[in-house]
Amino acid sequence: MKEENVDDKKHSIHLESMQKQNSNKILKDYKVGWKFWKKRRYVVALLSFLGFFSSYILRVNLSIAIVNMTNGTAEKEAEFDWDSKLQGVVLSSFFYGFVSTQLLSGWLSARVGGKRVFAVGIAVTAVFTIITPPLVRLSVYAFILIRIVEGIFEGITVPSIHAIWANWAPPLERSKLASISFAGIYVGTVFAMPTCGMMAERLGWSSVFYFCGTVGLSWCFLWCYFVTDRPEDDRRISTAELEYIQQHLGLNKQKVITHPWKEIFTSASVWAIVAAHFSENWGFYTMLTQLPKFINDVLNFQLEKTGFFSAIPYLAMAIILPTFGFLADYLRSKKILTTTQVRKLCTCVAFLIQTVFMICAAFTETAFAAITCLTLAVGIGGVAGAGFSVNHLDIAPRHASVLFGISNTFGTLPGILSPIITGYIVQNGTAAEWRIVLIIAGVVYIFGALVYGLLASGEKQKWADYTTNKSLHAHSNLAFDVDIIHERYKALNV
Repeated sequence: MKEENVDDKKHSIHLESMQKQNSNKILKDYKVGWKFWKKRRYVVALLSFLGFFSSYILRVNLSIAIVNMTNGTAEKEAEFDWDSKLQGVVLSSFFYGFVSTQLLSGWLSARVGGKRVFAVGIAVTAVFTIITPPLVRLSVYAFILIRIVEGIFEGITVPSIHAIWANWAPPLERSKLASISFAGIYVGTVFAMPTCGMMAERLGWSSVFYFCGTVGLSWCFLWCYFVTDRPEDDRRISTAELEYIQQHLGLNKQKVITHPWKEIFTSASVWAIVAAHFSENWGFYTMLTQLPKFINDVLNFQLEKTGFFSAIPYLAMAIILPTFGFLADYLRSKKILTTTQVRKLCTCVAFLIQTVFMICAAFTETAFAAITCLTLAVGIGGVAGAGFSVNHLDIAPRHASVLFGISNTFGTLPGILSPIITGYIVQNGTAAEWRIVLIIAGVVYIFGALVYGLLASGEKQKWADYTTNKSLHAHSNLAFDVDIIHERYKALNV
């Protein structure tokens, strides 16, 4: 404890000295051209991108593998005789664990650092993925237990990355750096769907788990070697970049944040985000867990083609998400639209378009039309990413990680409920049964659009600055508090 206090004092003295030196000038970012690795924050962004890439191939591999595990061919019988209800339980079991660690992750990351939490989450999931094949052959209940444990550890990954960007991301680069990180989710899905399909078809379903687990563990070594929780702990960072980040973030000491739980849980704007998060994830998780099976049942594609076509909607989302993220920031910065208008427009319009294409997919009669409609239904979700997904930072920047944990807890419920409900509806794999599943997703989108359109706000809430007068060191969400940053700028004569 004494050593930590000494380090804290040295760190504060160094930063205070830096502020005095730069009080009469604005530090500008330097250009590195295509050599992005010369800026350490972009190395962190790349590795966090690869982290989410690894996280999602570990998550979605079962959606492809289960088709091979439970469907026979002319040459061989299916290895597992699981009915649709049991398959629904297996597919949803991951989310039983995932939903339990959303709030815990934010709390833990603030105390031990996002680097460790992110690494442990993916490493443990990777290890359990590698040992999946022998255990699933032992018992389906052992398999369900493994998936629950994997969900528990994957649940800590997404909130933990906020602790990293709280210390690394200058305020004007938050959207860009975060979008690079989270794009790994969709690129990982795009990669996993066809790759796992080919591997399952040619090498057997076991190879899918061995491959994905190995990728996850390999990433962990790179992450632990190259990334630090704070830029000042990075031995490879340049003095210019360190000073640039520190000036724009200010001293990393702030009041202890006490969360006003009553105000949070009675806030209409919070529940608007929760409703939108739930609605978007209903469609997203329905497709994530069921799309390969839908393509196999209704469109009668072989597993390799199933994986390829299942990836197309997520490729669209990977492109649309960062594009509309930059567009939303442009509309706000140029004062063309208010923050509230941007958030509502992106979310509600996206949900309504997704409803249209989801229901169109339910009634199409050709494979091309079905794939096109589902691609648009899922891909347009990237537009909503510029709406409700970042709304936590608008209404309460100091409490953003907690608000995200709350909304993502509700947003994970579709991952549990949708596969189970689908398993009960789709007994025979007919187009009529799948039509009901897609219509339900469309109705949930409409619900989200209505609630968010009526209750959402892009303005900072009155309770957002509720704090206690104590010092907090380390991993607070300082980078996300625009008001604090503006105060720091004024202090620096910026």
